[in-house]
Amino acid sequence: MNFSPLWLSLKVAGTATFIVLIIGLPLARWMARRQFYGKTVVESIIMLPMVLPPTVVGFALLYLFGKNGWIGSWLWETFGFQIVFTWIGAVLAAIVVSFPLMYQSTVAAFQKYDVNVEHAAYTMGASRWKVFWTLSMPLAWPGLLAGLILSFARSLGEFGATLMIAGYIPNKTDTIPLTIYFAVEAGDKETATIWVLIILTLGFSAVFWLNWWSKRNVFAFTTGKKDT
Repeated sequence: MNFSPLWLSLKVAGTATFIVLIIGLPLARWMARRQFYGKTVVESIIMLPMVLPPTVVGFALLYLFGKNGWIGSWLWETFGFQIVFTWIGAVLAAIVVSFPLMYQSTVAAFQKYDVNVEHAAYTMGASRWKVFWTLSMPLAWPGLLAGLILSFARSLGEFGATLMIAGYIPNKTDTIPLTIYFAVEAGDKETATIWVLIILTLGFSAVFWLNWWSKRNVFAFTTGKKDT
């Protein structure tokens, strides 16, 4: 059996989750601490991929990153590089659909604790960088971790937008969801069943670990003991 869909899916989901973290963490931190005119509109745009059909997201990505798209044509003419029908296209689709989960969880995490704790650290001479890494991050870490796990799981299961921008090319863009779909289309239910079980195991493991970790840490926080 060819396991390239598994390795590709893990690579796509891992890469997308890392990029979502790099972009989402500072953005969520900034949005959680700022009030400005039009903030509701900006947040609505960020959360939009959660409510749009994946095919609409895929169409928008094609419109922007296709060879004739605004960004895609510039990439092709300048660097001779295209995103469509590559695994990078699958990463791009995963980033767009998973980013709202990361953003929502991280913003909620930064808003959960009292901001006066940070202000007190500033008045004692701590730099913003030090306050962020030694105070803000530890306090927000549970929500941040939840966002990471959910983003990874969402990236792993992305189908519609990936199909439109990356297509289905064996050993190149054949993620697990696409492999399942085309196996069913070909009447190969045995292969489809195997991949369904694999992605179910991966998704369940991620969510189960997150729930276990969250309950364990809540128990430790309230009792001072670790839940075994």
